[in-house]
Amino acid sequence: METLVQQVLDGLMIGAAYALMATGLTIIFGLMDVVNFAHGEFYMLAAFLLFQLSAVMGVPYFVALPVAVLSVGALGVVVQRTLVRRLRGGSRLNYLYATSIATIGLSIVLQNGAQLVWGAVPKSIPQPFPTEPILLAGVALSPVRLFILLTSIVVIAVLGIGLMRTLAGRMVRATFQDREAAALIGLPVDRIDALAFGGGTMLAALAGVLLGSAFQVYPTMGGLATLKAFTVVILGGMGSFPGAIAGGFLLGVSESMAAGYISAGLKDAIGFAVVVAVLMIRPTGLLPAVRRLR
Repeated sequence: METLVQQVLDGLMIGAAYALMATGLTIIFGLMDVVNFAHGEFYMLAAFLLFQLSAVMGVPYFVALPVAVLSVGALGVVVQRTLVRRLRGGSRLNYLYATSIATIGLSIVLQNGAQLVWGAVPKSIPQPFPTEPILLAGVALSPVRLFILLTSIVVIAVLGIGLMRTLAGRMVRATFQDREAAALIGLPVDRIDALAFGGGTMLAALAGVLLGSAFQVYPTMGGLATLKAFTVVILGGMGSFPGAIAGGFLLGVSESMAAGYISAGLKDAIGFAVVVAVLMIRPTGLLPAVRRLR
């Protein structure tokens, strides 16, 4: 029983990071129709910025972490204003193609830039957490993993409340549902796009600094992260915020259980097999979004 609880908790920790990544991707795609293939590179870049600040420059961890996340969020706003916005125009299909190609190119630039600056050797981020596990009812809880889980849950809860209860959240949801109507009633759609892209990249950045604190950081780590984020978005239901969260936790727990009881080398394959099985039963995903108006 202790082993089962341990695997579930580890899965929830990984799943929480997946949920952050997928929620950020859902925001960007849902509001802007941008399939952001550079999403994982923002995740990777934030982890390296945390490493640079805390390990190289000696900035305290709890100061360096928000600085790294906010810096990547600011970079996301710059990318939206200078690259993505300029591609809008013409048909929706052409826009999808153009932004897809642009973000693929951006991912290559960021990945190779990180390798040029920090090298290809994996790096470890120094942690302020004690190494001794916390024992609770026979289950060993790593302090850093507990921090990852609690931080992710708090951020997801705050994001949900912000989307539902605040003026900015209502503006975002209105734009998500019908972009043209939102523009007609005077909503600043361009600013909302910048907010959405910056916020989405910040969620990816937060996942990067959290998982980078528990594992090693390397330039190609964003590729698998992007694949997992897209998988979770499809599993949860395209454009669904609750679906992205549910899908993230389901994939994380599935991979953890597979690693603990079958094989660590097969955890990714088994996780994807679970996704395929779920989609065979529910082709629209776990919690499909309400159809948007265009």
